[in-house]
Amino acid sequence: MAKKQLEKWEGEDGFERYLAFMQEAHRHYHISVAQVLRKNFTSLFSMLRPGFIGKVFTLHPFESIYSRASRYFRTDRMRRVFTFGSMYMGMSPFNAPATYSLLQYTELAEGIWYPLGGFHKIVQALVAVGERYKVDYRLSSPVRRVLFTKDTKKASGIELDSGETILADVVVINADLVYAFNSLLPPSPEAKRLANRPSSCSSISFYWAMNRKVNTLTTHNVFLADKFKESFDDIFDRHMMPEDLSFYVNVPSRIDPTAAPSGTDSIVILVPVGHLIDENASEKQVKPTQNWEKLVFRARETIISTIEARTGEKNLQAAISKEIVNTPISWRDEFNLSKGSILGLSHSFFNVLSFRPPTRHSSFESLYFVGASTHPGTGVPICLAGSKITSEQILKDHKMEIPWTNGPEDLVRRTGLDKFGSLKPTSDLRYWVACLVLLIAAYILL
Repeated sequence: MAKKQLEKWEGEDGFERYLAFMQEAHRHYHISVAQVLRKNFTSLFSMLRPGFIGKVFTLHPFESIYSRASRYFRTDRMRRVFTFGSMYMGMSPFNAPATYSLLQYTELAEGIWYPLGGFHKIVQALVAVGERYKVDYRLSSPVRRVLFTKDTKKASGIELDSGETILADVVVINADLVYAFNSLLPPSPEAKRLANRPSSCSSISFYWAMNRKVNTLTTHNVFLADKFKESFDDIFDRHMMPEDLSFYVNVPSRIDPTAAPSGTDSIVILVPVGHLIDENASEKQVKPTQNWEKLVFRARETIISTIEARTGEKNLQAAISKEIVNTPISWRDEFNLSKGSILGLSHSFFNVLSFRPPTRHSSFESLYFVGASTHPGTGVPICLAGSKITSEQILKDHKMEIPWTNGPEDLVRRTGLDKFGSLKPTSDLRYWVACLVLLIAAYILL
């Protein structure tokens, strides 16, 4: 089926070019897992590791995913299909590094995994692990600030909004990093710099309970704007909701009977929009292009009309029995996401690796970070991998044994990719060229 569809749009050799694209995406994925996802980048020197820098150019970080896909696909239709995934990182495909073709690879080669019972099952599983080790979970206990020793050199605990203080040997913050630096930590130039760094986009997200099945929708549905580039320019340059929407529709009840009562569906819709322009504006103070009450109404109308026009579905509005909506305002106010950016700081090349905020505070001892805006980046699997990196760093800093092994850590070696782009630092000119490029770029940036 895939071969016929690709050749329908791309011509006789379309499937062969697709396989070539997937081969490149395969390299991006496996090198990134082994050299980025499982490694910490504590300083610029971390990027000079021979195992990483020897493969930098293989990852194509200085080309956009759209321009790279254009080498393999001739039609704009297929280029859009294989680049829209950069939105999972909160980036435009016209700016996102080509490395992120790994997202398409994971979907098509590794599959999309869903925990039966909903994503909260992952949280429950993690809680259960903690409970086995006698972890005390304090829910509905907002944190007012992080506490420090008298010499202000070391984190010593937290103070709750209730006034209660909890002392600790180590403090790990998993709140939004920009929020944490500007609301939980003492004022600092670093906090201001973080607030001014490029952020990911926001979203208007609808959660619909339907009174019937919507059989024209499958589990995963992507509706792409006809004015593809213009829509991303609206989101990332003008920070608004595009006139022509692209959106993702998930129907978890299609594969999970616990997601909705029998004979009905639950639907989640994500509409990428620009982040907040005025970080402190209320719902009634926003600029005309960010009047979220009106934009939610327009988004809902557009989604319904688009689904009906493209799938043949009828009377979708009447089938919605209950609706919950999140906007950039609620992402900020309810979840403490700076600017309502749902995926943290940007994931452009100079906002990842050693350029991304580190997992340990640069000035305070015993203060660590996990989450979307620190290394390695955003997304549930990525943040979970980051939590392992941070845990290992804490154990090493406190000279404690790491109780787990990394297992088959060198995935590149196991897949034979160690022979692809491998460099010897003392003899290969490309190694030193790569080092020089990164150092010059870092100097210009910093």
